[in-house]
Amino acid sequence: MQRRDAGIALLLASLCVLAYAPTLTIPLSSDDYPNITQSLVFGPWSGLPALFTDAVFRLRSTSYWAMYLMWQAFHLTPVAYHVFSLLLHIANTLLLYQLARTPAPDPRSLAPVLAGGFFAIHEGHQEAVMWFSAISELLMFLFGMAALLCWKRSRVLSLLLFALALISKESAIIFLPLFALRIGWRRDLLPYALLTAVAIVSIAVSRATSFRFSDGSFSLHAPFYITWPRSYFRELWIWGWIALIFLWAQTRRVQWLPLVWIGIALIPYSFLTYQTAIPSRQTYLASAGLAWLVGEAFVLLPDSRRLQATLLVAIVAHNFGILWIRKRAQFLERARPTQELIAFARSTPGPIWVRCFPEAEIIAREAVHLGADQLPSILIWTEAEAAQSKPAATFCYH
Repeated sequence: MQRRDAGIALLLASLCVLAYAPTLTIPLSSDDYPNITQSLVFGPWSGLPALFTDAVFRLRSTSYWAMYLMWQAFHLTPVAYHVFSLLLHIANTLLLYQLARTPAPDPRSLAPVLAGGFFAIHEGHQEAVMWFSAISELLMFLFGMAALLCWKRSRVLSLLLFALALISKESAIIFLPLFALRIGWRRDLLPYALLTAVAIVSIAVSRATSFRFSDGSFSLHAPFYITWPRSYFRELWIWGWIALIFLWAQTRRVQWLPLVWIGIALIPYSFLTYQTAIPSRQTYLASAGLAWLVGEAFVLLPDSRRLQATLLVAIVAHNFGILWIRKRAQFLERARPTQELIAFARSTPGPIWVRCFPEAEIIAREAVHLGADQLPSILIWTEAEAAQSKPAATFCYH
């Protein structure tokens, strides 16, 4: 049994690497630079008081600690950051596989393996793996799912992991109803409910000062009645819908647990105001339900190796094609303005007048600071500053 489990773990890890290998050759994205700079303030021991007294950022503590450690070890080596994200994805895939085997593991069932394999290569949540700043999603999943997996074995460890999930991202409060969905509501969940209540209070007290509320990107008045059903439909597309229809045809039963899991996991992100479709990175937790659904459907296929092989090839080709071709190109294009500015700053001895740049000013300043080892003040943004400073060169992104 141990040899079989080791073989399955190696298989799932290999699928993660094969699917997301394009990530290893892309630069860091624009938002990564100010986030890494922020981690230099909040990440070290000396930054803990500032971090935990900040009502906004304390609920993303684990991301800042991870970024700070990555900076200390690798400075600005993009492949190291992407490898770290990929390792988190591998760990999460193995957790999902283990959870699919509970509460009564059947060593003969392939459903958990197929669920883990689908989650490993799924392109629908790709931004969480390909964009380093989205590691908050990966860390929240890691700690929350690990807490769920070990809640029977060690309640103390489970509570510790649950607490780490809550300081990985604000949306981790949704793990409480997910716990109740998986194990039923019981008195044992009271400590988890108390920790969740503390996190909710922390979010509430930041309402007046948090940019997440003030910049209009999140609101309780958002059209969630459009965003949630639209995102639910998109989450199931296309393999989830195929699995659902096939399961109904074979069993005349609805697989409620994975479907309800998806619905609950999407709730925190349904109050966005800037679009009516939840971004891919924020569907990472919901994808667990989708993977379980696909795994259950696949094992009910007719005993035809040709049919099974055809479907496996179709799933792999669909997901790999999107990740390797379309998504890689999108991330390269997203990173291009910042990379060109960094290269320009490295070759320019003196102030630079930035006449056109598609990203926020803070992104440009921190990219030049970290990527080109230049002071952010070398960038000039107005004609008045240019007239006074006499820039050595002008940068304009096209």
